[in-house]
Amino acid sequence: MGALVTVQREEGRWAGAGSPHSGFAPAPRPEVGAVEPAAVPLMNVANVLTVLRIAIVPLFLAALFAGGGHDTGWRWAAAALFGIAAVTDRIDGQLARKYGLITDFGKLADPIADKALIGAALVGLSMLGDLPWWITIVIGAREIGITLLRLAVVRRGVIPAGRGGKLKTLVQSVAIAVLLLPLSDGWFTAGMLLMYAAVVLTVATGLDYAVQAARLWFGAPRRTA
Repeated sequence: MGALVTVQREEGRWAGAGSPHSGFAPAPRPEVGAVEPAAVPLMNVANVLTVLRIAIVPLFLAALFAGGGHDTGWRWAAAALFGIAAVTDRIDGQLARKYGLITDFGKLADPIADKALIGAALVGLSMLGDLPWWITIVIGAREIGITLLRLAVVRRGVIPAGRGGKLKTLVQSVAIAVLLLPLSDGWFTAGMLLMYAAVVLTVATGLDYAVQAARLWFGAPRRTA
């Protein structure tokens, strides 16, 4: 009888320990072979490329304005620096996604690097008289406005970068590259046509982002798991 009571007490104690009404919970058993994910290092190849892109911006501006801004050799150098920076933008994003190198620093620095490069090129070309100021103002106002919208609704949700935004950035980059090259008037005309297309995409995607921001602002905030 005494042994039976002891067994029942033991069973009750262990059952109580695992029950939802007790103050104790059984320790989870680690899975065999399970490995905790390692923290992503800050100085990874994707972030290094992003920092390199930011560092190229002042070098690009120096080359663009060297020799009065229209020296053939320096314009080729400026176009080459812009092309290198634009290529690193695509490479660092692919590396970050493929190898799990996404960090908070990268999320912050990558769009800053993009806007710094595009903005510097647009302002530089306008100062040299190779691009109308109204185009630079429209694109700059759109980028600043969308950034403010993202910050305003960040607690309710995140506005993802859509295909239109990526296409806009691509067309902007190609148009700037063509305008930077010291080529014939025919190439300049082609560059301006691409830039007009970039302006249309800039305004259209900006309106789309504004609609998405309004839906997030006036809708119910998203709950994160």
